Amino acid sequence: MDTLRRSLSRWKRYHIKVHLADEDLMMPLTVRPRDTVMDLRAHLVREGVTSWKKTFYYNSRQLEEHETLKEANIQNGSVLLLVSNKR
Repeated sequence: MDTLRRSLSRWKRYHIKVHLADEDLMMPLTVRPRDTVMDLRAHLVREGVTSWKKTFYYNSRQLEEHETLKEANIQNGSVLLLVSNKR
């Protein structure tokens, strides 16, 4: 049964939104639980949004580049915040 759950999780999809704070825009994305923050950046680039020098936040916590969505407890319907770095 555990093997079945693991094999089905590869097909699982989450519909999340990324709030682009600088543009005041909500970008819908379809992602997998094992996608990383780097994968999210690639999704945004394909949509024409640059995420260079910007940081992702979820529940007031900064997300690490190699952290998966599952590790960050991101679920279907979650909203991530993408904010410019102030340097």
